[in-house]
Amino acid sequence: MTEHDPDANRRQVLYWRLLARLFDDEEQATLESASVAVVEDIGLPPALLDPQVSVDSIVQRHPGLAAEFDGLMTPESTSDGDERDRAAEVRRAALVSKVLLNVFNSGSGTVTAGQLSRWQSDAGWLERALGCRPGELRGGRSGGSGPARGLGQELGDIEADLVKRMHLREVLADPALAAQLTPSMSLIEQLLRDKSNLSGVALANAKALIRRFVDEVAEVLRTQVEKATVGAVDRSVPPKRVYRNLDLDRTIWKNLTNWSPEEERLYVDRLFYRHTARKTTPQRLIVVVDQSGSMVDSMVNCTILASIFAGLPKVDVHLIAYDTQAIDLTPWVHDPFDVLLRTNLGGGNDGPVAMAMARPKIAEPQNTVMVWISDFYEFDRSQPLFEGIEAVHRSGVKFIPVGSVTSSGRQEVNPWFRERFKALGTPVISGHIRKLVQELKTFLG
Repeated sequence: MTEHDPDANRRQVLYWRLLARLFDDEEQATLESASVAVVEDIGLPPALLDPQVSVDSIVQRHPGLAAEFDGLMTPESTSDGDERDRAAEVRRAALVSKVLLNVFNSGSGTVTAGQLSRWQSDAGWLERALGCRPGELRGGRSGGSGPARGLGQELGDIEADLVKRMHLREVLADPALAAQLTPSMSLIEQLLRDKSNLSGVALANAKALIRRFVDEVAEVLRTQVEKATVGAVDRSVPPKRVYRNLDLDRTIWKNLTNWSPEEERLYVDRLFYRHTARKTTPQRLIVVVDQSGSMVDSMVNCTILASIFAGLPKVDVHLIAYDTQAIDLTPWVHDPFDVLLRTNLGGGNDGPVAMAMARPKIAEPQNTVMVWISDFYEFDRSQPLFEGIEAVHRSGVKFIPVGSVTSSGRQEVNPWFRERFKALGTPVISGHIRKLVQELKTFLG
């Protein structure tokens, strides 16, 4: 950049300062003072350069900046002939630097509940800057791919690291601190792993956080399920003869022969009603979830999903969780919160034990779907498990192997199983939970 382009020089100072802050713990005094001068010169608050000040705080003090953060990092459509607004680019660089520094310079050492909550808020502003809703990238609800998915994974990793660095038990024991926690998948994983060590106020606060997270995720998933499971109109069921079902157009058309020109009156001797009943076939859904440590996202998501399907008419849902042992969670399937409190994350895998519990639940194979969620790393138990799965599939059961329904869509699946499932005609689903919902739509529709 040349001295004849002061705006380009200003922008370069801000980005050099951002890189220095991200990759070097030592503060560069020259870059800091130059950046302060740039920010003040373009009319932005100096607090924008302080990584200890959250974006929320900046926006509260300067409400006009909120709109500038929205969509800040989305591509701008410009024509070839348009001249770049250099001054606007400097302002943009200052705001982008603020969001990136607050999110990606997460420090080290112990993390307080307040610090975690502030980071989650700043991550929400980054998502807004990218054109997403707060939590969308971290929660995997955007269904994005490529760079968006990679960034979502990175944010999830940072959040998980922050949670691990918290003195969680002490935070939970203090209602004021616990109230600052924002439920996230990383936090729920820590709570589920540590629940046996909690008691009293700490346990009550942990349960409240799990309940909040379950309710929030359930609201999103329930909407997806309702959209996906509306059956066809069942014309074999007589329509209900109520006013709201009256088919006025058809009623008039069918009674036109009763029109009296002299009286200019239509005499109706028969009413017609719309069919509103939907076709529903009693179905059995068996969900088997690997509850080993690597599958925590899937355990949480599928437990909630199973409870939602269990609430649908004429769907008989059974839920089994397993590691080296299997547990039948069907009695609690309507309450995912209750189910999660009964799980024990971690341990090894013994899929054949879970299959031995699941197979007796198959009453009518043609009317049964079995969803099996695992990374399928069974080691010496691989062949027995696959033989059991193959037998279930050949009996007429719709078998759906799921490698992940994680927030990030990221999961390593045993290649040995992946190839065999593909040859069996039941390829592994891996990715956003919407993929599983769509598969189940075919079965339940």
